[in-house]
Amino acid sequence: MRTIHIVRDYPHSPAKVWRAVTDAALIPLWTATGAGARPEGFTPTVGTEFQFIARPKPGWSGIVDCVVLEADEPRLLRYSWTDHGGGETTEVTYRIEPHAAGTRFTYDHTGFTGTGGLLMAQILGHVRRKMLRVGLPAVLNDLDDSGMLRPGSTLKPRT
Repeated sequence: MRTIHIVRDYPHSPAKVWRAVTDAALIPLWTATGAGARPEGFTPTVGTEFQFIARPKPGWSGIVDCVVLEADEPRLLRYSWTDHGGGETTEVTYRIEPHAAGTRFTYDHTGFTGTGGLLMAQILGHVRRKMLRVGLPAVLNDLDDSGMLRPGSTLKPRT
């Protein structure tokens, strides 16, 4: 079984990191460094069924079906991840914990099996590392202490 495991430290509070990764208007801003997925129907509430919708690519509809499996604000979010076209169901987990002068964010995507799973884990791992290295810090830096985008931010949420 293959796993994507990424740990990043951010100089921001756990509450701000939680907001950036669970606010449906902010998520597309940091995923823009990947496929630019936007969540449809997402709330960090156990049992919520939602979809990530991104630009389609050859061989992929751009849609992922998900269900929130666990949510404990502001420290844990876990959801299932299934390609809309079928295939195996994997799980994504965000762990958020105070660390030094900020927050340690741990991203795990587990459950990839077989040759196809190995390839998918490699592709998604590369994309996720960029989103967490470039996209999420840009959003965090543009949020004020209340979790709102600062006036003059160049990041524009979709309405």
